[in-house]
Amino acid sequence: MVRKPARMYRRLEGPSYTKREYMGGVPASRIQQYVSGDINGEYDLELRLVAEETCQIRHTALEAARITSNRELIKDFGEKGFFMRIRTFPHHVIREHKMATGAGADRISSGMSLSFGRPVGTAARVKRGSTIIIVRVPKSGELKAKEALRKASHKFPTPSKIDSFSI
Repeated sequence: MVRKPARMYRRLEGPSYTKREYMGGVPASRIQQYVSGDINGEYDLELRLVAEETCQIRHTALEAARITSNRELIKDFGEKGFFMRIRTFPHHVIREHKMATGAGADRISSGMSLSFGRPVGTAARVKRGSTIIIVRVPKSGELKAKEALRKASHKFPTPSKIDSFSI
């Protein structure tokens, strides 16, 4: 797994790296499901978690936000009292050049020359103003849904805001 901290991967640098057929062994995405709750339910309100800065969101952060918000929504509305969808998908493959450290490492490693790196995970590239998560709830549950999205927003490397719309 990744040994470097997540702050090293949050900025968009260079083109997106998505051609998985050229890479050997890209780790699977940690996101278990993108849609939860009742898809066909009758809801009065739609809330959106919107990114305020351009960044990369790693697949582990997306899964952590999904678990957090889903747990809050199930606690407040039950299994079928809401609808939630993760809108972003982690396409970009993150690479890491693993350096040898310790005694004698200078004879083993060639340093940073030709440091292409091995795939260690995936990330979603999010632009400023794009929607990350959508939640639909009845009008009476607006504050509880906002709280669930607020807790989910703490998992992301970008500040985010919550927009609400009537359906």
